[in-house]
Amino acid sequence: MLKRVILSLALLMNSVLPANVDAGINSLIDDFKSQTKCGTVSVVVCDHGDLSYYGDSEGLYQIGSMTKSFTGLAVQKLIDGKVISGDDKVSDLIPGFTAYYDSSVTDVTVTDLLMQRSGFTNNETDYPSATEDMTLKEWAESISGKELKSRPGTEYSYSNVNYNLLGLIIENVTGLSYREYIESEVLEPMGLESTSAGMPDETNKIIRGSRIGFRTVWDYEVPVREGSIPAGYFYSNTGDIGKWMSQWIEGGQDMDAVMSHLQEKGDYYAGWERFEDDVTGHSGGTPNYSSRIVFSRSKGIGVCVLTNLNVAATTDSLCNSIFDEVSGKGHGKISCDVWTVFDIIFTLVTVAGTALIVVAIVVRKKGALVSIGAASALLLILMLILFPVIFGAGIKEITFTWAPVSLAFGFAVLAAAAVTAFIKFGLVRIDEGRAKTG
Repeated sequence: MLKRVILSLALLMNSVLPANVDAGINSLIDDFKSQTKCGTVSVVVCDHGDLSYYGDSEGLYQIGSMTKSFTGLAVQKLIDGKVISGDDKVSDLIPGFTAYYDSSVTDVTVTDLLMQRSGFTNNETDYPSATEDMTLKEWAESISGKELKSRPGTEYSYSNVNYNLLGLIIENVTGLSYREYIESEVLEPMGLESTSAGMPDETNKIIRGSRIGFRTVWDYEVPVREGSIPAGYFYSNTGDIGKWMSQWIEGGQDMDAVMSHLQEKGDYYAGWERFEDDVTGHSGGTPNYSSRIVFSRSKGIGVCVLTNLNVAATTDSLCNSIFDEVSGKGHGKISCDVWTVFDIIFTLVTVAGTALIVVAIVVRKKGALVSIGAASALLLILMLILFPVIFGAGIKEITFTWAPVSLAFGFAVLAAAAVTAFIKFGLVRIDEGRAKTG
């Protein structure tokens, strides 16, 4: 730990960025930490080949969907090597796999997966992620035969399904495990010694993930599932990501082939999205980490932010603001993440609900008790119905995996307030009945 701290301090002291830019970046990081309560943030900035680091450059984070660019490059290498074609059908590369559109069997191609145009979506209810004990093959079998939401090749819809299927295709056509192929063909040639597909060997270097709740953060561990690794469960650090980003800015045969598909704003290919002003990037978010990387080849600038808290929108804004700072656009602002808003709301709900429970215990007015019970129950029911629709996942997964700790407490307190009010209402009626008959 001491070695990592000393190295990080040395890297900061050797920053090649102008003093005003360096100060602006540190100010943005401080604002981010203050707003999100996030304990650990690591940043790497590439400015025309020179790398500057902020925070721990050796600590390992889950990088979430930034993983997709590694899977995408691995597949592009197979395409460039004529092992597979972008026009190849998934059903040919994954024997037995089928997909339906409009109740008829339809073909999904490798390019459809790379471009997020397969017809699969990120709705967990329709296309569940792998369970802890599933291999990639077993997970693919579990979603085979599903109905697609759009005709393949016609509509963009971001989905982890696409990149997990690409991971299985890598295994099937190479005869290697996904991890073996990634290590030998991507990580080792690019000198990324600290990056791993799934859990790293050096677990002592992992920056522990966390979860927000009641305006503070809690240590939070989520098991890595083999059937989900190609879409979002790599570990890396800013030391490696700095090398990765630099090589994408400089270019190379396979990387140039990927970038050739990213010509217009909104284009998506091989784990990268094209934004405005020749900026390419991708965000990542797991239940206990969030990350973002952006770079511009024409400007020679790139930024990556890794954090150990699921506040994706705020992490995105930090990364974008640092990029603007480095490129001379000025000091940006930090946006507020939806989970931060939820934490504030449900912290207040928990406090208010607790107060309602106390009131329900104390008062004996039936009208007040009915109002407390009905309002609490109605609010709880509405949230239990609407949240799965809004977030495209089951209420259990939302409450106990993704959302702030305060959400579960808020739900519990509302339920307790409703039950307490209705029980007290019944007791008051019984007492009044006894008084009349007595």
